[in-house]
Amino acid sequence: MISVDPDRFLADLHRLQSFGAANPGLGSGKGVVRPAYSDPDIAARRWLAGRMEEAGLAPWFDPVGNLFGLADAERGMLLGSHSDTQPEGGWLDGALGVIAGLEIARAARAAGRQDLSVVSFQDEEGRFGVTTGSAIWSGQLPLNEADSLTSPDGESFAAARQRMADLAGDWIAPGRFAGFLEMHIEQGPWLDRAGEAVGVVEAIVGIRDMTITFKGQQNHAGTTPMAGRRDAFQALAAFNAAIAERFANVVTPQTVWTIGHVALHPGAHSVVPGRAAFSMQWRDSDTDRLARMERIIRDTADEIARARGMTVDLGRMLGLDPVAMAPGIVEACAAAAEEAVPGRWRRMPSGALHDATNAARHMPVGMLFVPSKGGISHDFAEDTDEADLVRGLQVMAAAVDRLGPGPL
Repeated sequence: MISVDPDRFLADLHRLQSFGAANPGLGSGKGVVRPAYSDPDIAARRWLAGRMEEAGLAPWFDPVGNLFGLADAERGMLLGSHSDTQPEGGWLDGALGVIAGLEIARAARAAGRQDLSVVSFQDEEGRFGVTTGSAIWSGQLPLNEADSLTSPDGESFAAARQRMADLAGDWIAPGRFAGFLEMHIEQGPWLDRAGEAVGVVEAIVGIRDMTITFKGQQNHAGTTPMAGRRDAFQALAAFNAAIAERFANVVTPQTVWTIGHVALHPGAHSVVPGRAAFSMQWRDSDTDRLARMERIIRDTADEIARARGMTVDLGRMLGLDPVAMAPGIVEACAAAAEEAVPGRWRRMPSGALHDATNAARHMPVGMLFVPSKGGISHDFAEDTDEADLVRGLQVMAAAVDRLGPGPL
């Protein structure tokens, strides 16, 4: 039986939070600023590698900075998540899954099991793409294509990963692992509102993400008549309103879409913007619906550009299809949850994207959720009661126990 140590688990979780901890004077609480390939991110990965080695695992960095703590067994289960954060992130998103995996693998070794490995994938938060590290590792994204990706501040992925070149080894083959289990905060309100302790994930939604750029005419803000302007921001505003109307008969209440990053050029008070570049992201559990939304987005952008005498560039679309969790892992997690918190858990989808989506290309995968206070994530205010963190750890350990060593 795997007997985890809650105090050791929480101590490691808090120590990881210290790498890139946000300034408490800004009201940031337990917030973390640890974007992929930043100095705090690399320092955190070096520390994690040391903790893995202390736990009896062999630390290994691959060419893009994914960190594995490898068990002795040639084929066993992989546990983990990611340790990079959003530009203003919380202390649990991703980090919880890495530290939970480390604690379970460490406790399992103490109980005589040598088959549990741990991973912290790189750039799950998408500074350069969509779950970049695990997408490359799984073969979803070729490395040469990834190297051409750029961050919002203009840095290339190729340049960023060179910061970890002194640590990089060869690739770890996905075939080494029999399955993948990821623990995560829910990042939504459902468990918290219901007073439930655990969510057993049945599927992860699909995601599509692209950059759209309207190009109009930069001009003087005081002398250019409103009727004669080719204002790129007004095209963006019209696009935003139009797609909401055109999506109405296509989407469901669970479908979401977001314009999350906008860059206006030249970005001056007295200049009509001649260029507006923005991110467009949409998510749904149905692949056909994602494709229908893409057609609406492309057609709407073209129509608005033509009507306003502009051009539009549609960037490369990134994304992943919806993924169902492996039934055997789902049932092991459900049984462990019912034993630990009878009647206080649920089966549910994940509206957020996770590394498990990429791992599912090669192996059975599963996920467990714990509540997020107020449903808040990707924000300094992200938090979960420590009692809920420990309970989730114990449920995950019990599920791993039920699955046992060997093929899943």
